[in-house]
Amino acid sequence: MVNVAFVGGNYVQRGRSIRGGVAVSDGTIVAVGDDALVREAAGPEAEIVDTSGRLLSAGFIDAHLHPAMGGREIGQCDLSEATSAEDAVRRIADYAAANPDLPWIEGGGWSMNHFDRGVPAKEMLDRVLPDRPVLLSNRDHHASWANSAALRLAGIDANTADPEDGRIERTETGDPQGTLHEGAATLVRRHAPTATVESLYQGLLRGQAAAARVGITGWQDALLHQSSADVDGIDAYRLALERGTLHSRVVGAIFWDRGRGLEQIEEILERSRKLGPEHDAWFRASAVKIIVDGVMESFTASVSRPYIDACGHETDNHGISFLDKEMLRAATAELDRRGLQVHFHALGDRAVTDALDAVEHARRTNPGSKARHLLAHLQVVQERDVPRFAQLGAVANLQPLWARHEPAMDELTIPFLPAGFAQRQYPFRDLLRSGARLAAGSDWPVSSMDPLDGIHVAVNRVAEHSPAGAEVFLPEQRIPLGVAWDAYTSGSAYVNGRENETGRLCVGYRADLVVLDRDPFAGDPLEIAETSVLSTWVDGRRVYTGR
Repeated sequence: MVNVAFVGGNYVQRGRSIRGGVAVSDGTIVAVGDDALVREAAGPEAEIVDTSGRLLSAGFIDAHLHPAMGGREIGQCDLSEATSAEDAVRRIADYAAANPDLPWIEGGGWSMNHFDRGVPAKEMLDRVLPDRPVLLSNRDHHASWANSAALRLAGIDANTADPEDGRIERTETGDPQGTLHEGAATLVRRHAPTATVESLYQGLLRGQAAAARVGITGWQDALLHQSSADVDGIDAYRLALERGTLHSRVVGAIFWDRGRGLEQIEEILERSRKLGPEHDAWFRASAVKIIVDGVMESFTASVSRPYIDACGHETDNHGISFLDKEMLRAATAELDRRGLQVHFHALGDRAVTDALDAVEHARRTNPGSKARHLLAHLQVVQERDVPRFAQLGAVANLQPLWARHEPAMDELTIPFLPAGFAQRQYPFRDLLRSGARLAAGSDWPVSSMDPLDGIHVAVNRVAEHSPAGAEVFLPEQRIPLGVAWDAYTSGSAYVNGRENETGRLCVGYRADLVVLDRDPFAGDPLEIAETSVLSTWVDGRRVYTGR
């Protein structure tokens, strides 16, 4: 039996900071309150963790994370730290030189704002890799950058039609420019080497280690990888369970193949039962990921009014809806009937409306259902749709880090949005006031995994580590610190069906905890992002120790 007493500092309880600590015995919280009570409950042999001047919290839970995919990607050609287009190309060349035996150069993480119009050209890659195929996802994974060798191998030329679920960026002559949006990247990716279960497992370990460093003790894997009929992301978790290396509580979302119909539900159910209920304490695949639309920066997010061009003129582009409304409703209702949660990717206002309509149809069709459907991203939400979250019991899954001024927002998004849409972006406060249940996540590797960065932006609507006087992005949509904290803890625990065992510091709950180097509730809100993780604990065992 392992006993631990956290004493001397403050702890978080229901969105506020309280003086006192927590006692843990054999992985369970056995006392919460003043230090004397905690020491007595933990017993004389307990390890004492001094939290003086610090803060103890329930471990953060990320409601939208891609640990295996992101971890695999950072083990390939990682461009997430590139500072410019030139730096990205240099890193690609260096990676290729260091890996001369790789038949393809794969990876990703490039930033759209480093390139003219957000679309890098194939010639930039051709200069350093004229013969070896290259395919690199951008940071949000809704576009990919290919060189001429990869395009030739895929047979993509001026005569190649755009797929229904994507767009080939083209030069003035109609030739492929080098950027492939959404499903167009699949035309090339199908020729690249497929992932292996072992590579996904190693990626999962990298992702889990990164999560522990920022205090994350659980998550929803927002898209279980399945690159071929023989490789399933669930098997990466199976390996982790078999090898005893999974120390995070996870719900996995199985990808809905938008090229198929309801016949895939039986396969989804079979996959969801693949590991069996004996593993539920650590992993279960009880959710289904439906990607409804694309992203704003690529003009593929589904919007009710068309995007405008650089001259301010209305275009005929409403983005891409990956599923028609009837299929979306039918799929949601049937998944709901089978007891599966639907995790919608919905950025544009039309996508949000379509997803809420699908949830409403499922509620009418299956009035006894308790499924906790959630909509992620929510970049633009029309005022009429805000109250529908609470009315339908749909969770608003926020990615707070995006609600700020940055080049992707100011240069690639706002100038091209229909009139009035810029003011409807990431309406966190409106959703809160309407009674919507809030959860939060990062969408890593799209953006920083650090919950404290996300909480900082949710509270301040300015980027983390911003200089004094930085312009606030839609300040009326700021939310209180306690609300943002709960979204990253108890809100996400609710999403994963674990609200009675994780997400709060309560007697009888699992001892999934994080110790921070300061108490953000007692400091300047503009310094939230300066907070660091000192240690992360799962089941009362330390899984990360900071410096």
